Amino acid sequence: MASASHTKEELLDEVRQRYAWAATAVGRGVSTTEVNDSLRVVAACDSSGCGSVDVAVDESFGAAFYDSDDQEVLPAEAIAASLGCGNPTAVAELRAGEKVLDLGSGGGIDVLLSARRVGQTGFAYGVDMTDEMLELARANAEKAGATNVEFLKGTIEDVPLAGASVDMVISNCVINLSVDKPKVLAEMYRVLVPGGRIGISDVVAENHLTADDRADRGSYVGCIAGALSKQEYLTGLAEVGFVHAEVEFTHEAVPGMHGAIIRATKPSA
Repeated sequence: MASASHTKEELLDEVRQRYAWAATAVGRGVSTTEVNDSLRVVAACDSSGCGSVDVAVDESFGAAFYDSDDQEVLPAEAIAASLGCGNPTAVAELRAGEKVLDLGSGGGIDVLLSARRVGQTGFAYGVDMTDEMLELARANAEKAGATNVEFLKGTIEDVPLAGASVDMVISNCVINLSVDKPKVLAEMYRVLVPGGRIGISDVVAENHLTADDRADRGSYVGCIAGALSKQEYLTGLAEVGFVHAEVEFTHEAVPGMHGAIIRATKPSA
């Protein structure tokens, strides 16, 4: 969903630049609250000035969704780079020995937590398009002593993994940033084994909000303007072949738009 004033290429470049900035800011010791505040508010500025965007950053985005036990076992930089709107690892029901893929893995927090849950007989992949985030994630994996992880450069519209190669796909507040969401949903379906599942955290709009309504509530790079509606999510998942799809609102991010958990299953062979 590109805005009327920006092409898909311009939006993609804006997303890449802002999240590259976030990765380097974490490296300088900037806190997760400060990074999220900048992404949600500063990113709403354009050449005509800065609009007022009312986003409760501390409650809607960041590390607050991870409990103290999770945070204690991870490097501080992985926590600071938590830019999501939920905790997909808390609802993914990961099992020992499974292979997991995190779309838009950022600083690596969900990959590292997934790797702990699947154990040494399992494996966790992260895909990100931003060199700075990949560098940060790999450094965090080394600090955490995680050996069953790999961070791959690529886009979530063109995942650099073979088909039917993972048991679970997770993502945290990234699909709303894609400029080709049907392709992302199709890629999730492709890389999953038959019977594989998705457990996604994302910002989702109430069905009555138009694209213009969503843009009025926040910027594209701030995870608001590009969000799908609940029905758009359900329809898109069904169109690529998923079954048992559900979208569960968990908290309001901005009026009429919610952090949500999205689940679905690829049919067994």
